Amino acid sequence: MSKNHVWVIGHKNPDTDSICAAIAYAELKNRLEDGLVYEAKRAGQLNEETKFVLEKFGLDEPELVLDAGAQLKDIEYRKTNGVSSHISLKKAWELMKTLNVVSLPITRERKLEGMIVTGDIATSYMDVLDNSALSAAKTQYKNIVETINGTLISGNEHGYFVKGKVVIPTGAASVMADSIEENDLVILGNREDSICCAIEANCSCMIVCNGTTIPQHLVEKAEKRDIVLINTPYDTFTVARLINQSMPIKHYMRKDHLVTFDLEDYVDNVMEVMAKVRHRDFPILDEKGNYAGMVSRRNLLNLQRKKLILVDHNEKTQAVEHAEEADILEIIDHHRLGNLETISPVIFRNQPLGSTSTIIAMIYEQSGLEIPKNIAGILLSAIVSDTLMFRSPTSTGKDVEIANALASIAEVDIKELANEMFQAGSNFKSKTTEEIFYQDFKTFKSGDINFGVAQISAMSEVELAALKGRLLGFMPEVLGLRKLDMLYVMLTNILDETTELLCAGADANQIAEEAFHVQKTADSYLLKGVVSRKKQFIPAFVNALQMLSTK
Repeated sequence: MSKNHVWVIGHKNPDTDSICAAIAYAELKNRLEDGLVYEAKRAGQLNEETKFVLEKFGLDEPELVLDAGAQLKDIEYRKTNGVSSHISLKKAWELMKTLNVVSLPITRERKLEGMIVTGDIATSYMDVLDNSALSAAKTQYKNIVETINGTLISGNEHGYFVKGKVVIPTGAASVMADSIEENDLVILGNREDSICCAIEANCSCMIVCNGTTIPQHLVEKAEKRDIVLINTPYDTFTVARLINQSMPIKHYMRKDHLVTFDLEDYVDNVMEVMAKVRHRDFPILDEKGNYAGMVSRRNLLNLQRKKLILVDHNEKTQAVEHAEEADILEIIDHHRLGNLETISPVIFRNQPLGSTSTIIAMIYEQSGLEIPKNIAGILLSAIVSDTLMFRSPTSTGKDVEIANALASIAEVDIKELANEMFQAGSNFKSKTTEEIFYQDFKTFKSGDINFGVAQISAMSEVELAALKGRLLGFMPEVLGLRKLDMLYVMLTNILDETTELLCAGADANQIAEEAFHVQKTADSYLLKGVVSRKKQFIPAFVNALQMLSTK
């Protein structure tokens, strides 16, 4: 997520108001051009009513996001380029000094092959006692030439030294002959007889030091035997000291049990891993598994928090995960004040209206911007949904006024739209019990009590009655899974303006009876005139809890 992007997002288990308010407000904010890019998001799955509304007015579903915590893609990580496993230790060391890093990622076609760190290079200097290490590492002649600042006189620099040992012969030619074997790499001074002896021994590579000019007849003789002949300005001691630095880093790179992170990983989880592993730098992979860059503990100090605008909620339990760790810029809501805390002061607009979308429409009007036809359609749909077509006690005259104005812009009939929406939302035949239950479910906290309330609305009693048994069997599972003290399901008949209340959990029945002064009939309570969770159910429920706690 770019530091200039802002998510406009509603609550978990979003309803039509939550989704439509987010889409409309993002559209409005982008038109105000304040240098930020606003993106509508959703914190849960859409219900059928909302899907119908978006399809009717030709708008795409917002992207699903489940966590607002900082991710690696939100920080300024180091984009160190990967290197080939064939480069020399010396070149790797020089790159580290130039880049001021202690580790290099080794890649092939963007895939991570391994890592090399300064400690690995130190090991190559201190622990190499075997004079056949250069061939064991399959060192390319090109690396040798570069490492000793040499010039290739004959042979193929792209070939590899794969057999033999490194020899620095001394003494007379006759003595030297006994120390050189076929395929050896020989380091020599400027004696012609020594050069000739090495050629006769059929060495694979010969390094002539001190910038000595090699006679042409010896060059030709070496060429006939496919001997790689290298001239270097360095003396024998310097060449001997440098030669092992020409080995390819693949011989020393770490390729097993590498600790890597993904760009999508959350910073909190990354920090936990870093605390257990004593590495300075860690490779990052993108969504395709390709190498993307390096991250260190220092990078995490400069993370960019996600920027959020919350609509249709201000409760921590209803917000996207880790919203409290994000930078919340605004909250627009029509519910009671919740317990969400912010890092810094925010723009907070909360009005006692039937829908958050009513507030959004008012902001359009106050901004002097025309509402597009499709945006007017979804704002109207959200108001109709949240007010149950103005039957809910949360509905106000302002909701009706705004709805009529939006209907004119969208060129739709409110009653026809309401019937279509509610029919789409109450089509439960193809849904699982879980999908039906969570399509409009919220959790709340009052004192030490955690409780949840799901509301399922339909146009007829028949549709709701068919769901009752399924939901009663599902509620104990939700109670345990969500670790709730009490759980309620409101089966709301829109036309009759009644709610059948299902209860689960210790004291759930007692609280319901205290709140609404009703008696249980079989397995539920009938609440006449109760259709609003926000204005009728929650206030009465919380009052009953507080009354019982003081007894």
